[in-house]
Amino acid sequence: MFDIPLLLVAAFVAGALNSVAGGGSFLTLPALVFTGVPSVVANATGTVALLPGYVAGAWGFREDTQAPPGLSMRRLVVLSLLGGAAGAGLLLITPDTLFRRVVPWLLLLATALFAFGPRLRGLATGHAASPLKAAAGVLGVAAYGGYFNGGLGILLLALFGLLGQTSLNAMNGLKNVVSALLTAIAVIIYAAGGVVQWPQALMMMVAATAGGYIGARAARRIPAPWMRAGIVATGLIMTAIFFYYP
Repeated sequence: MFDIPLLLVAAFVAGALNSVAGGGSFLTLPALVFTGVPSVVANATGTVALLPGYVAGAWGFREDTQAPPGLSMRRLVVLSLLGGAAGAGLLLITPDTLFRRVVPWLLLLATALFAFGPRLRGLATGHAASPLKAAAGVLGVAAYGGYFNGGLGILLLALFGLLGQTSLNAMNGLKNVVSALLTAIAVIIYAAGGVVQWPQALMMMVAATAGGYIGARAARRIPAPWMRAGIVATGLIMTAIFFYYP
């Protein structure tokens, strides 16, 4: 009787977090696992639930979005789809028992990426890369996102900084475009592989969309350092729980 409220609250808060800073996967994946959903299915279902937020974010930054140095938008789209498909395919062939052992480490990595994200972006900004390295970077990060969504936004922002992107709005726009593309193709593959629990996914999708809108409006009143600290704390707590209960 508590499963539905837990999933709705987790999706709502996750949508709010993703709209302002990221880290929504820290809540959707554990909530689904705690309600008895197998880890691989929970990862896929949570990714489906958060897809509308990426699409809305991409649309919101549509005037600012531009391709990074060394890549055209067409090539960026192709690489995002290929990488997302590869990561999703890898998830489908990963046994649930193995994925449960990997999840704590992925959560820890995602938490570290989020915690040190500003420093990573600072180190990365302004250093243009060759077209080949740019393509390899996008393909690799997209594959990570298709396999495990946590920390994806931080990786993408750092990558675009490495490619020489300097406009934060353009970087955020690209982040949402790539996230939406790789997540969309991953969702198709998850659905074809039968690893999505659609009742939970659709219910959480509505809650996450509402949370994204309300979170974006409320974020203006919450100091950014407090928001980041709360997300990092959540990530660490969830990581500790998954290490303790593998």
